[in-house]
Amino acid sequence: MTDHSHANARNVLRQFIDTHFEDQVRTLAQLVQCPSDNPPGDCAPHAEVAARLLEDMDLVVERHAVPPEFAQQHGMRSVTNLIVRERFGDGPVIALNAHGDVVPPGAGWTGSPYSGEVRDGWLYGRGAAVSKSDFTTYAFALRALKQLRASGTPLAGTVELHLTYDEETGGMTGPGWILSQGLSRPDYVISAAFSHHVVVAHNGCLHLEVTLRGKSAHAARPDTGTDAIEAAATLLPALYRYRDQLVGRPSQTPGITHPTMVVGLIQGGINTNVVADTLSLRIDRRIVPEEAPEAVEAELRQVIEDACATLPGIAVEIRQILLARPFAPAPGAAEFAALMCREATEVMGKPVTPIGVPLYTDARLYSEAGIPTVMYGAGPESLLEANGHRADERVPLDELRKATLVVAHTLLHLMALPKETR
Repeated sequence: MTDHSHANARNVLRQFIDTHFEDQVRTLAQLVQCPSDNPPGDCAPHAEVAARLLEDMDLVVERHAVPPEFAQQHGMRSVTNLIVRERFGDGPVIALNAHGDVVPPGAGWTGSPYSGEVRDGWLYGRGAAVSKSDFTTYAFALRALKQLRASGTPLAGTVELHLTYDEETGGMTGPGWILSQGLSRPDYVISAAFSHHVVVAHNGCLHLEVTLRGKSAHAARPDTGTDAIEAAATLLPALYRYRDQLVGRPSQTPGITHPTMVVGLIQGGINTNVVADTLSLRIDRRIVPEEAPEAVEAELRQVIEDACATLPGIAVEIRQILLARPFAPAPGAAEFAALMCREATEVMGKPVTPIGVPLYTDARLYSEAGIPTVMYGAGPESLLEANGHRADERVPLDELRKATLVVAHTLLHLMALPKETR
């Protein structure tokens, strides 16, 4: 493609995205207005709403229902993954992945968490930023490519939309299912993000459940029991000492500081007048890209076992709830990220550089499969500014439009060059 024809192609993409932007905003509002909270993870109804919206855009939608027993095994009530495949010719397969499940809204909203209303240039609602916005970013970028083809520009490759519904619980019934079942094997993946940076790495996450078992007794005779709550008074300081030591293990990945640990949940006891026979707690340990997840789990288990070893009458059970590996670049990902940064820099009018983030996402599953993967989508400067996972979650409409154009430009670049120069 010559420089002149490339510039003309970009003008077609921009014109389509600008002309159809009000439709894109309305589509996002409709996606936000249909709840898809996870938990409880009953997300098949939202998938049907999304599928019908896509079909109204003349896109062919495949519905891939996950078997109920597999969904329930991974903490979901219902999952239907959506795949759209648009073939333009022989060339690379580029998958665009976003998730439609969202965390429950919580308290503190200034309006309905499912309003999808626009105020001062921002669209508000749970999922507006994470990541229903990128359902539309990717769908309208694909539509712009279809318009470009209709105008006579030859393109080589296939664009797929992978719209999934279990990112908040680990991704195994979403991208994990799509890959394991052989439903797709893309050459590149762009996965949803939550700011206008290009994300090339993120933390992994380990969740452990620890149960301390003692012996119940009447509160009038506590000497006849073994108090599990008192045992936690020994375990918790040991865990927090371990947490404090993690500060001394800095990550070398820009955007990620160091490993972290949180005790996020404690439950225990029978009644006020009974010595507690059990106490359980759940631990969240974030794993930086340089760490080996198996070694992290072994280390944390040892901390727990050592702390409880001297407690008479207390039995300790440790159960892994989640192990999400860090997202680290696959072979070929550096060049892909550089391309995305160049396109984003041009559209945004300011430098966009690769970063890492301390969260964990579905992107890791594609990268683990050896597929060059970057995270990019609609969002402001930071997740905090978008109120991701907080009250008044929002996405700036100007950045939604720009992100759509960046994705369209990146697809054009990947699909317009001869294979030997990619």
